[in-house]
Parts: sequence; structure tokens; C-alpha cells
Amino acid sequence: MLLLGCALWAWSAAPVAAQPGAPRFELNVERVDAAEGNKVYQIASSGTVAAAPAAVWRVLTDYNHFADYLPNLKSARVVSRDGDSLIVEQLGTARFLFFSRTIRLVVQVHERAPDRIDISLVDGDMKVYRASWELSPLAGATGTRVAYNATIVPKFDVPGIIGTNVVRKDIARMMAAVLLRLDRPE
Repeated sequence: MLLLGCALWAWSAAPVAAQPGAPRFELNVERVDAAEGNKVYQIASSGTVAAAPAAVWRVLTDYNHFADYLPNLKSARVVSRDGDSLIVEQLGTARFLFFSRTIRLVVQVHERAPDRIDISLVDGDMKVYRASWELSPLAGATGTRVAYNATIVPKFDVPGIIGTNVVRKDIARMMAAVLLRLDRPE
């Protein structure tokens, strides 16, 4: 899920292809100790797409259509907009074996056109949620490097290594879906 992310444990960035034919990307997530005994997931992921930065920007800022292509996202809607600042509400589902949990987030989005989107938690099922998307043109105008970085702490219990693997899988699916969609920006 684009704004609604979860993470994995990894010591170093590794190329990932979530499904055959999916774009390859780097994904690095660490579960680290933070204040008040919380475990914080720090996520860094990036990949490249053939689309120009302006086309990538249009897709990444089309919040009302995220659920059309993002796995586990039921709905996304812009609640309010004031210039380059928006409030976006998202509903998604986290699944593990036979269990599923609905996750709701209300986030403030600050668009810094043409190359950065900053996201912060307003309300929802996270204690901490800060994320950003950064776009960089590739040399020779051959595409765009897309980077996603986030720091999250769920309000609900995410058990150690099992939770880490679930989170990693969710982020990998999200990045694959986003990059695949960005390769077809029309």
C-alpha cells in the first residue's frame, strides 16, 4: 500500500522481484529499538521505471486511484486539500495465514513538486508513520529512480521475526505494484 506500509528485517539491501515479470528493486528494512520500548521499522526501497518524472508524479499523486492497483488496499480517498497539503484516508487489510486485520490510516501528505512527497500520520492504526517518495531523473532522460522511505510503529502487536517476514512481503508486493504501474503511466 502506497502510504500504508509495513516492513521487514534485512541487514542489507537486496534486489527483489516479487513476481515473474515484475520490476526489480532494492528493499532494506530494519527493526530497531526506539524510545519507550517500541520496535521501529525503518524501510528504504528504490527502483527504476522507464517513465519520465512528470508521468511518475501524476501517478503517485493520484491518491483516489491507489486501490485500483495496490494489493491489500480496499480504498483511498482525499478528504481535504489545501494547495500542496492534503489529508488522505486509506483502508487496507494485513493478512497472515488465516488471520486478517483491517488497517485504517489518515495521513497528511505534503507534495513538494516535482520530486518529493512527504507523508505523516494524523490518525489510525499506527503509533508512528512517516514516509516519503523521492523521484530522480535517470541520466539521458531514460526514466526515473523512485525511492520510498518510511519509519513505522503499528499500534497492534507485530511479533518478532514472524511479523517482520509478513511486513517484508507486504512492502515487496507494494513496491512491485507501484513500479509496475509507474512503467505504464497512461
